[in-house]
Amino acid sequence: MDTITAVRNRILQLCGEHEISINKLATISALPPSSIKNILYGKSQNPKLITIKMICDGLEITLGEFFSTPEFDRLEQEIK
Repeated sequence: MDTITAVRNRILQLCGEHEISINKLATISALPPSSIKNILYGKSQNPKLITIKMICDGLEITLGEFFSTPEFDRLEQEIK
């Protein structure tokens, strides 16, 4: 699995846990819905950390909580 897939999966997982839509996530994160949709649908292959931080702020979680999952722990090294 690559990093962008792990980010996508985590965003979808968090939306499910909080029982919110992508549009609601965008609203509470003060982001345009297109920013989140671009990550989810693969248009954005390198989302900025500040975007992830704004998503975390909207969900009232830390960056550490966002990235602290087995999926991120198992990521292969990107540089070979």
